Amino acid sequence: MDLAPLIQFLSQTVPFDGLPQATLEQCAGRIEIAYASRRDKRIEFDTDNPCLYVIASGVFELRDNDGELLARLDSHQCFGFRALLTGEQTDAEIHIIEDGLLYLIPLATFDDLRHRYREFERFFNRQHGQRIRLGVRYDNHRHTNAMRLSKVMSAKVVSCGGDTSVAEAARLMSQHRISCLPVTAEGQLVGILTDRDLRNRVLAKAVDPGVAVKQVMTASPRCLTSQETWFDAQLLMTRFNIHHLPITEHGQLKGLVTSNDLMRQLDSDPALIIKQLNRCQNQEQLVQVMDGVPNLVKSLVAAEVSAEQVGRLLTAISDRLTERLIALAQRTLGEAPMDWCWLAFGSQARMDQVIGSDQDNGLLLAEEPDATQQRYFLALAESVCRGLDRCGFVLCKGEIMAMNPKWCRSLQSWQQQFSHWMSEPEPKAVMHSSIFFDIRGVAGDTELARRLQLQVLEQAQRSEFFLAYLAQNCVARRPPLGFFRQWVLDKDGEQKAGVDLKHRGLAIINDIGRLYALACGSDEVETPKRLKAAMEAGLLTRKDALNLADALEFIRAQRLDNQHRQWLAGDRISNYLEPKSLSQLVRHQLKDAFVVLGQAQDGVKLKFGKQL
Repeated sequence: MDLAPLIQFLSQTVPFDGLPQATLEQCAGRIEIAYASRRDKRIEFDTDNPCLYVIASGVFELRDNDGELLARLDSHQCFGFRALLTGEQTDAEIHIIEDGLLYLIPLATFDDLRHRYREFERFFNRQHGQRIRLGVRYDNHRHTNAMRLSKVMSAKVVSCGGDTSVAEAARLMSQHRISCLPVTAEGQLVGILTDRDLRNRVLAKAVDPGVAVKQVMTASPRCLTSQETWFDAQLLMTRFNIHHLPITEHGQLKGLVTSNDLMRQLDSDPALIIKQLNRCQNQEQLVQVMDGVPNLVKSLVAAEVSAEQVGRLLTAISDRLTERLIALAQRTLGEAPMDWCWLAFGSQARMDQVIGSDQDNGLLLAEEPDATQQRYFLALAESVCRGLDRCGFVLCKGEIMAMNPKWCRSLQSWQQQFSHWMSEPEPKAVMHSSIFFDIRGVAGDTELARRLQLQVLEQAQRSEFFLAYLAQNCVARRPPLGFFRQWVLDKDGEQKAGVDLKHRGLAIINDIGRLYALACGSDEVETPKRLKAAMEAGLLTRKDALNLADALEFIRAQRLDNQHRQWLAGDRISNYLEPKSLSQLVRHQLKDAFVVLGQAQDGVKLKFGKQL
């Protein structure tokens, strides 16, 4: 077989065009050629022998399992790489639109190429990430009914064997505060014991509690698999009047879904939570409503809502909670003696809060208060800050809160404070910039906050010395990658080693966004909008701005997913991620995101090099 046409074709196909000639010749010698006919309608994948499909001719369509068109593919494009990268088959289908020829590159050859050539591997990792995002774009607003049970079920299930006594089973249920106990034999589900079984089959019939569970359990209970949906579970449980549904795979117990789990998915709606907050008449009721927020996050993560949207939704809830706490406090304190504005700083101002965010806030007063007026506003702030703490937004360890007299100031006093930070920058001023220079009015007369923000922007844009200090802060912390792209791990408060996604990732991007926003006089506070403003002002190229925005969203998503896993496992919520908990593909993509941060820091050095 003459390999010259194959070699020439590969040399014109990305990413093969970057491979040495000798490697192209070896690759061409291992290629199989297949004909794709429209009469076959779809490509049938050989799951036992996965390969990379390179389109030589013809037209193909990539569709999801609902038939939605995701992409149209033709000559010099590829498909089938997900199975090669992850070992998992895609749910998507390849439809044959026009007859064509396919070049099939076997798994062994593909693996050899991506291990030998970094750019080759990076190309397919990026392609895989883009296909994932493309699929999510069409699936991002999936209805609760279609949610997979793998996203709803409890994976850590307490179970017992059939020979366990009823008394011991009841003790287990009481100890773990559960209302049912699956019964297994060598991992296989054989039955289930519920509170109803204990009432009807043991207590009501005066059965000896020493008998074996297998004598009173519900044998061969109805169950579903983790890939079936919320609707399937709801239908089955309603039809047979059951409240506990084991989730199995080939008979092996994998999880458990209760009727309460299903109902929580209906209750976990941002608009519903905000409506409930509006109806609350005291702090105790607010606390009860806010207890549902973790379930909201769980449902949003399960529905694959973007991390940016999750942050905005949580911040919208936080804003409304703050407004409600202020209204409740003023019922006791009365109307304020002057115009005022409640200020949000940091993550609340940027609208990227997460579960467990601490509070950073202040009060902006229209005039310099006298002693009586100061007591009013400090009492108001005390009530609101304590209420936020009770509702899950913990008190700031640095005491950057409105109830601290230092941060309950008049407009003139705030202006003087910012002016001092910018005219006489020092390490503490730069530290404060990461919190106070992200500022947004939440309640009261927000025009006061606007006036303060415009004054800060005008002075910051003229202060090259201060911007230089901010630039130094942007490059002081490096992403968690060492030489040869090895992970640099830090330790959290429990001395567990991990990647600090907040301080070595998100904070760096937020710092860069803040620097560019102040440098170009943009009044945007959200980091993605700041990056866009910097691009429009010419401080960032379109490519660099988009890369930073993508890196921000990806790292945010990894933090959200990691915190979701921590919450499900009952662990302390933190910003530390253990790389070994990720798949090889995600680890690679995370490293790429951190490389983007390092390159952005290099760009800061170039733009502010004279000051640095």
